[in-house]
Amino acid sequence: MEKLDLKQLKKKSAVMRKHVIDEVYSAASGHPGGSLSCTDILAVLYFHEMRVDLHNPRWEDRDRFVLSKGHCSPALYAALAEKGFFPTEELLKFRQIDSYLQGHPSMKDVPGVDMSTGSLGQGISAAVGMALAGKLDSKDYRVYTILGDGEIEEGQVWEACMSAAHYKLDNLTAFLDHNGLQIDGKITEVMSPENVYEKFKSFGWAVIGINGHEHIQIIEAIEKARKTKGMPTMIIAETIKGKGVSFMENAAGWHGTAPNKEQRDQAIAELDEALSKLEVE
Repeated sequence: MEKLDLKQLKKKSAVMRKHVIDEVYSAASGHPGGSLSCTDILAVLYFHEMRVDLHNPRWEDRDRFVLSKGHCSPALYAALAEKGFFPTEELLKFRQIDSYLQGHPSMKDVPGVDMSTGSLGQGISAAVGMALAGKLDSKDYRVYTILGDGEIEEGQVWEACMSAAHYKLDNLTAFLDHNGLQIDGKITEVMSPENVYEKFKSFGWAVIGINGHEHIQIIEAIEKARKTKGMPTMIIAETIKGKGVSFMENAAGWHGTAPNKEQRDQAIAELDEALSKLEVE
């Protein structure tokens, strides 16, 4: 698998963010904030880390990815389209009645999607099952998942985490998209799951804290997780909701709101400027 270098990964993230904006704008519906905060993680997974086969998406020995926070499908679709699982033009049909790119990812309909998700807490549970199956079948594939920090208010998440530690699933790496916001506001005010670092440690996970927008830190954390034996790894990625679009950053109101034409144009202009700066660096 060709691995993009750091500059290429930054450019890929900016392009994926443009896709996110256009997907949600075209549908006049969707979740841009949390999609933008996990884009850099997805860029590293799909363009530097995971073994996948575009010609055989169900390849038995592929690495698996589960978007546990399934409402952030625009970011996943952007990664899959840029990877080549389907044409990027399809992204503009996001959430349309005759499109396979619906608001939550479907493993039956979307090439490259390993698990249908949407009901919060179920994605990490499915990822645990995949990792356990890999152990039982003596496979060397790895399983990755991304959770939202609002999502971990679900009790099912912690049942899954107990299971992962109990079965010593060191082939499982999870990312917590720790942007501090959910649909109703700050996670600490809605139903605080903090201290997330100590909680995951107490549940038997190896815990790594990173800046979730620094590609090198994401890469190094994944490498460290790969070397960790006897326990699963939780990479707590400190992120900014709405990352890359000035008026969306750190604003809970952009959790599930689509931009209008003026806002869309401003967002694309800002991302284009970011791309231009990367070109001259």
